[in-house]
Amino acid sequence: MADSVEDIRPRTMARIAGFLYLGFIIATAMANVVGRMGIIVDGNAASTAANIIAKGARFRIGFVSDLLSALLFLLTAWALYTLLKRVNSNLALLFLLFNMCGVAMQCFSMILLYAALPLVSGGGFLDAFTTDQLNGQAMFFLALYKAGFTGAQLFYSAWTLPLGYLVFKSGFLPKALGIMLMLDCLAIVIWCFQFFFLPGNPAVGCPCWVVSFIAEFSLTLWLVIKGIKKECA
Repeated sequence: MADSVEDIRPRTMARIAGFLYLGFIIATAMANVVGRMGIIVDGNAASTAANIIAKGARFRIGFVSDLLSALLFLLTAWALYTLLKRVNSNLALLFLLFNMCGVAMQCFSMILLYAALPLVSGGGFLDAFTTDQLNGQAMFFLALYKAGFTGAQLFYSAWTLPLGYLVFKSGFLPKALGIMLMLDCLAIVIWCFQFFFLPGNPAVGCPCWVVSFIAEFSLTLWLVIKGIKKECA
């Protein structure tokens, strides 16, 4: 039985990181599909409010899934830090700090997301506002959430650069994974800048999401299925 994290075998830690990453991906997908898809209608406050009220349980499940995904992502970064600090402890600490900043910003943004629920539900002191005013405020908070979530991606893009470099230099993970993760950094930056500077051209960011998914899902599958090379286990 291991007495500390240091006693955990590298192959075991690689698998732990892989399953945590997989859990993060599943929780994120659930948050988007269950909690927001078919509920939030861009530019239509009345329809969005009606959907949140009618599908309040789904909205809450999506919010909790978002919180869970943030926790799992932070734990993933910790596991990868533990695995890769032997390659370069300073760079491993750097990607862990970038991840922590991104998670903190994402969690703050999720509070803004949840604020839409009590606003559209009304009641109590909110009776001082008209329905249209409450719906408008709800859309305002949803817009702030989207901006905050997108801003958090800059920290998430920054974490993939040292992560990718360490994977590339590790010797116990495929170099191709490291290259894809470093490309992922550029892809996320492009998508983030498109959101803020070219909001009318969302198609620009679509290829970036594809690159990001391939890079991170490939790392996840490799860690879950292969772990690391036997001689480094």
